[in-house]
Amino acid sequence: MSWDRNEGPVKTRVEGAVLEVTLDRPKANAIDLVTSRIMGETFRAFRDDDALRVCLLRAEGDKFFCPGWDLKAAADGDAVDGDYGVGGFGGLQELPQMNKPVICAVNGICCGGGLELALSCDIILASETATFALPEIRSGTVADAASIKLPKRIPYHVAMDLLLTGRWFDAEEALRWGLLREICTPGDLLAKAWDLARLLESGPPLVYAAIKEVVREAEDMRFQDALNRITRRQFATVDRLYSSEDQLEGARAFAEKRDPVWKGR
Repeated sequence: MSWDRNEGPVKTRVEGAVLEVTLDRPKANAIDLVTSRIMGETFRAFRDDDALRVCLLRAEGDKFFCPGWDLKAAADGDAVDGDYGVGGFGGLQELPQMNKPVICAVNGICCGGGLELALSCDIILASETATFALPEIRSGTVADAASIKLPKRIPYHVAMDLLLTGRWFDAEEALRWGLLREICTPGDLLAKAWDLARLLESGPPLVYAAIKEVVREAEDMRFQDALNRITRRQFATVDRLYSSEDQLEGARAFAEKRDPVWKGR
């Protein structure tokens, strides 16, 4: 896949080992079936490209990050249960084996499926003007992914309030409940997100992969069962890490009092 994509609803560019993915569907960055499939192919290609270590997801414009499903497209024939492509809606929330860090920079209205897309990322930064909601309740449908994820991310009663009322909440409240890493001014959001992406880019990719697999797989496991799988090297990423040059490099760098040089092998 060519990473210098400047046209269409999903734009991409690479700087170092960081992939920036920009959702750009005026006027509101809503996602239709075609866009969802493009996003899925993009995230899958990122996952499988050994030269890339971190993804930064953002949206074009100042007013909207993403309101989720494109209702106008639905009115024109896009089925709500249609083919979203690899990775499901937005290409990320059902993509298997995504073992690389994904950062999300929310710059405006982030609601419905847009919030579910953000929740599929590992770290979220937001503009101080960002607003959030799960308004599906008002249209007689269920915020399916959010109903699964949100009560595991924030206090149960807060999650149920947001799901059952569909009310809007601002960046300050999102930060208070732990959904955000930080709040930035609109002018600083992208720069701060890139600072974080470069920090992660400099880190150990095999360790990141092990962290993501363990966190994902252990979510529904008992503590001791998950710990046993780690110590017995029964997670593929953990086994690869413990047999890697990078693990030796980490120990040598510590002993030699220098910065490690990670090679991802």
